[in-house]
Amino acid sequence: MTKILIVDDDPNIVELVKLYLERDGYRALVAYDGLEALKLARQWRPDLIVLDLLLPEVDGLDVCRILQTESEMPVIMLTAKTAEEDRVIGLRLGADDYITKPFSPRELVARVQAVLRRVGKESPNGLPEMRFADLVIDRRSHEVRVRDEAVSLTPTEFRLLEVLAGEPGRAFTRLELLDRVFGYDFGGFERTVDVHVRNLRKKIEPNPKQPVYVQTVYGVGYKLGGG
Repeated sequence: MTKILIVDDDPNIVELVKLYLERDGYRALVAYDGLEALKLARQWRPDLIVLDLLLPEVDGLDVCRILQTESEMPVIMLTAKTAEEDRVIGLRLGADDYITKPFSPRELVARVQAVLRRVGKESPNGLPEMRFADLVIDRRSHEVRVRDEAVSLTPTEFRLLEVLAGEPGRAFTRLELLDRVFGYDFGGFERTVDVHVRNLRKKIEPNPKQPVYVQTVYGVGYKLGGG
């Protein structure tokens, strides 16, 4: 399971971020000061750190500087500072992204997902290769096979299938799929999901009119079946 270390001296922020990350299938570790952050980072080797810049004991910039000399852990800076210079310093120290307070927890999760994809970390919720009857999803090669034949999917179709496969049997709402597939800054309509589902079914279903894999959950959205 992908591990995320959350570092902030505000317990309310820590608990909120932890809740959203765990809901998306990540394992969340928490620290409330810079010294504790360094200790946990060295002990658990998290896949990514959400790091506040204003911390007791050791400030966030020093934590970032120290960790970047010891490893290549991705870092998302979380700070109330909005001055451009603060962001530039953090990015020069090796941070991968930044987000300023107040922030949307869903936006933060989307940024976590984007950074993990960018650095090639394994996605949460599952193995690099997933099998559901005659359907095989290979995350490493970004390929899908149906009955041992390769199927050509667009990046959006692949991501949609990957999200559904991450929690087989779970009903996702259209809004959830929009958030996870398109990201926090996508301004499209929920019915956009229906179009991509229809195209995806044409490519992977034995009979698109009677889908086995991408199933409709009436009144909710979609789920992956056929496992």
